[in-house]
Amino acid sequence: MKVIFLGTPAFAETILRAICRSSHRVSAVVTQPDRVNARGGKTIASPVKQAAEELGLPIHQFERISREGVEILRAYQADIMVTAAYGQILSREILSLCPYGVINVHGSLLPKYRGACPVQCSILNGEKEIGVSIMQTEYEVDSGSVILVKKILLDGNENCAEATAKLAVAGAEAIVEALDQIEAGRAVFTPQDPGKATFCKKICKEDGRIDFSRSAADIKNQIRAYTPWPSAYTETPFGMLKILRAEVVEGEFPGEPGEVVVSDKNGILIKCGRDALRPTEVQAEGSRAMDAASFLRGHAIGKGTKLL
Repeated sequence: MKVIFLGTPAFAETILRAICRSSHRVSAVVTQPDRVNARGGKTIASPVKQAAEELGLPIHQFERISREGVEILRAYQADIMVTAAYGQILSREILSLCPYGVINVHGSLLPKYRGACPVQCSILNGEKEIGVSIMQTEYEVDSGSVILVKKILLDGNENCAEATAKLAVAGAEAIVEALDQIEAGRAVFTPQDPGKATFCKKICKEDGRIDFSRSAADIKNQIRAYTPWPSAYTETPFGMLKILRAEVVEGEFPGEPGEVVVSDKNGILIKCGRDALRPTEVQAEGSRAMDAASFLRGHAIGKGTKLL
């Protein structure tokens, strides 16, 4: 089938490359416009654009696809559109351009975790099993019938970036399988149960601030979910500190939540609402990521220090 592909981040790049390796043909690629990096001031192309340039595919970047893209995309006379973390809402007109409509690669086991940040929300809630759903795109967000799913078991330590990379591999396999089924007329479209739907709230930078009155297990999930963005962080006597990885230490500890109850050459132990948290990898402002013991050799955070 002739496919128009819409996607932007590295997750979508993996999906695009899988379709290009399949028997289906990508007629055009649509990705978000290039953005200027806030730190370096450099113009950054999306991973999907970079891959499309490498693959020699036609590329379109619309500020508003529903205003600018209808006639341009209609001209390709594609059979189907595939979206994967594209980043814009599609109008009904866009959704109706192709005979087989639009299908989407969504990073959750629908109907759970509809919305823009399903992987973060899944990890934040301590899910042991995550997955990708290939669904027919409808005008209501992530509400369409599901064609197939691929499930992945987590070991409880993966951060968002690592889980997303696993989902991309599963999604790449799933999208090719779904396209094959649709072309052969074998695809089964299973409606979602709206009564079982859950939704992802929008994530902001402030969500990363650690509240040590919560359990250590919940905080570890927060760290996993928000790495690499917006990151989980706390205030120390040396400024803001991102905690990139941590371990839960079970037990009763004296002191108040946020208090350092152990500080030695191996690191620190922070009392939480339940149990304690041992950071293993951290990153200070303006510094590189490093193991916690290395950070503490230059930043003495003694027993009794209160982290906020």
